[in-house]
Amino acid sequence: MKQRILLLFTVFSLIACKRESKISSLDWTHISNRTQFKEHDGALQLKSGNFTYNFNKNQTPFKKIILLNASMAGYISALGAENLIIGVSSPEYIYSEKILNLLKEGKIQNVGSEQKYDVEKIISMKPDAIFTNHIASFDNTYELLKNNGIQVIFLDEYMEQQPMEKTAYIKLFGEFLGKEKEAEAKYQEVEKNYGDLKKLALKAKEKPVVLANEMYGNVWYLPGGNTSVAHYIADANASYILKDNKDEKALTMSFEEVYAKTGNVQYWVNAGSHASKKEMLKMNAFYGKLNVFNKGKIYTIAGKEKQKANDFFESGVVRADLILKDYIKIFHPELLPDYQLTYMKELQ
Repeated sequence: MKQRILLLFTVFSLIACKRESKISSLDWTHISNRTQFKEHDGALQLKSGNFTYNFNKNQTPFKKIILLNASMAGYISALGAENLIIGVSSPEYIYSEKILNLLKEGKIQNVGSEQKYDVEKIISMKPDAIFTNHIASFDNTYELLKNNGIQVIFLDEYMEQQPMEKTAYIKLFGEFLGKEKEAEAKYQEVEKNYGDLKKLALKAKEKPVVLANEMYGNVWYLPGGNTSVAHYIADANASYILKDNKDEKALTMSFEEVYAKTGNVQYWVNAGSHASKKEMLKMNAFYGKLNVFNKGKIYTIAGKEKQKANDFFESGVVRADLILKDYIKIFHPELLPDYQLTYMKELQ
């Protein structure tokens, strides 16, 4: 579940309609190559991966939604629309204090887990829409929900590899929830911050070499050179060991293959959620052979973590600027002397 833009601006004009005034566009707004939407006279069209949706002006904005992925809570929270959530799955992965409080108060219901959704409960709650990533093994469940008049919307935000494209999904949620102005303002804020930070990173005098991720069993899953991790490292003016690779997915390598590439690595980022270097060695004694483990700096993504919940995967989907700021602070601390890391944490 856990598993890491050039936005084509459209011309907007205000229109009058029976519900709240919306921003209308005759052209498609491109979130990414995977996802586009178009709103006109209250009707909303969406292309998301292999799925196409058409909503009339009486269907949106949604007033009651269910989230089957914790990452999508980040967009809802950024819009201040937590009160529209009536159900979530796997609440143990939710970081938002406000959503957790609404769960405790019974205003948001637990509708199951990634292994099994409580379909009868979901149907009885009569949500306007369910947001989820498409999982083929749940197709029968999705079909049952649709047959009961529930709109199931599949989104691919987890597949986006350009940081600002992932952030741009907030615009789509703004359309769905009647918060277009708030979504546009948040996007522009993050976009400006991100651009300013990229410029700041270019002032660094050095460009350190970086390793990312860690081993699972006998395999090291290294982010490809066209993944979000690689883009963040490049935008922070550092040199990722696979920067010349073009893959948008993780590459599998043995420890020996990674070891051969890391002799001059100075920083190791996204090294899981370990509590200490000692704990890392207990998990995998091979780490102790890496020069970066003994002489460099290691950072995890455990800066905002509570048990199973990690805000890197929640608010981080919107705040690409803060993630970039963390990387710049790590690689070029002199550029941000007063900044404290948000999502990252140095291992001792």
